[in-house]
Amino acid sequence: MLSSPWDAAKHMESAAALAKELSNWSEVADFYRRASELYIECGRSQPASDALAKGARVLEDTAPDEAIRLYIDACEILEEDGKEQMAFDLYRAATSVYIKLEKYDDAATFLLRLGLAADKCNATHSQCKIECLLGVVIVAATAALKDLVEVAEAYLSAIIVYLYANDFKQAEKCYNDCCQIDAFLSSDQIRCASKLFSAYTDGDVEEIKRVAQSSTVKNLDHMINLVNYLDGFYRNKRLQIIRLAKKLPTGEVSALKAEQEEALDEDDLT
Repeated sequence: MLSSPWDAAKHMESAAALAKELSNWSEVADFYRRASELYIECGRSQPASDALAKGARVLEDTAPDEAIRLYIDACEILEEDGKEQMAFDLYRAATSVYIKLEKYDDAATFLLRLGLAADKCNATHSQCKIECLLGVVIVAATAALKDLVEVAEAYLSAIIVYLYANDFKQAEKCYNDCCQIDAFLSSDQIRCASKLFSAYTDGDVEEIKRVAQSSTVKNLDHMINLVNYLDGFYRNKRLQIIRLAKKLPTGEVSALKAEQEEALDEDDLT
């Protein structure tokens, strides 16, 4: 007889691993969900979230919709416990699956969720993860700078996803909303986003490509190279956004310019 829910949860994770070997994907999800419930009975939100995340990673290719549900539930467990800072990897992972499914609105929404979480907790613990992995003690001033970068990059990533989906109006709305966040206003990322919008409204394809391949966009992968050999999974989620940016623009930019000019003409008449 099992002595505690903790022991039972461990057995459920073992059963999930066996189901994976047998390619019983529905059972993989069921066993990891049951393990998560048992960890919650123990009052342990982190392993409860981790169990769901393990299941999600297994199912990303074979059952991506279920993987997203598991990622979302894993995030919510940590959010309810006030541990949003521990969910940053999960936000990015869910975003990556949304992009693979070409659900760009959902991807952008989840990136905004990451940005809000990072802003809420000042992203202080996202830097702690790298410190633990590398055993590096980073001075407070450097950590503070990276906190701002974490917030601003989440918002710039959301804007890029909307532009890739050829939804300029939603990208612009996202940009305007993000401008309410102090960390975004004082960043290189807002300057990059502003240049992208100017290039789009001018119908300047070459400028769009130049900005989309600028160092600011490439640095969405900032610092992750340092832990690539330990945490390639995390790094690959950032690279998804960089790949999308390289494909901009995806729509007919000249038509957008014409719309902008027509709108200006109507304003003049009024």
